[in-house]
Amino acid sequence: MKKPKRASAAKAKAGRKTSAGRSKAAPKRLTKRPAKPPRRGASGDDGAKATVKATIRGLRTKLKHAQRRVAELEAAADTDFLLEIPNRRGFERELARAIAYMKRYRASGALIVLDVDRLKPINDSFGHAAGDEVLKAIVATLARQVRASDVVGRLGGDEFALLLWNLSETDAKAKAAAFERAIDELSFVFRGQHVTAGASAGIASLGPHSDAARALEEADAAMYVRKAHRRHEPRIWLVGS
Repeated sequence: MKKPKRASAAKAKAGRKTSAGRSKAAPKRLTKRPAKPPRRGASGDDGAKATVKATIRGLRTKLKHAQRRVAELEAAADTDFLLEIPNRRGFERELARAIAYMKRYRASGALIVLDVDRLKPINDSFGHAAGDEVLKAIVATLARQVRASDVVGRLGGDEFALLLWNLSETDAKAKAAAFERAIDELSFVFRGQHVTAGASAGIASLGPHSDAARALEEADAAMYVRKAHRRHEPRIWLVGS
């Protein structure tokens, strides 16, 4: 009989479907996801923010101290240690600023270079401490005769420079002569001896077309001419009993 063969064929077909279904229904492999970090609580966030703010405050404080220190060092680099006035570097900077202002606003002024007459004999006879006292007295005398806007500086050794605002050439010459007279009148006593020190001054006019280096050279040259003339003036004396 052929019926049993049909039954066995049906069973084989059903078996194939079952195996195919099983293979399709096989579970998929799950990929592991990275674990999420635990969420911080409100107190943890506040603590972190407070730490960052404290760090910023500390850095700002250090920055302010550093900036203040830089300003102090820059000021020291521009100041004469003994006389506490601008040194050559500081005075040349002030002169350059003044000329820039004059160029912009059509202002004017005068530059006076002043040299102490024969300071070396005082240093040689009585020591550098005596010479320093003379220099300090000269600076105090000059400071009393200038305005707050004017600048007195030390170019080096016994040479000084003055930046005077809004002066004509005639007024600048009169001012230079007044400086010379005031310094001539200074008197000191070292080791029982009376000492005086004169000064010679040269001027250069300043205006919108001025150049700082050229003005210093002009005033310096005029000062040496004046110094040569004063050597023959009988009123100049340095050391006497």
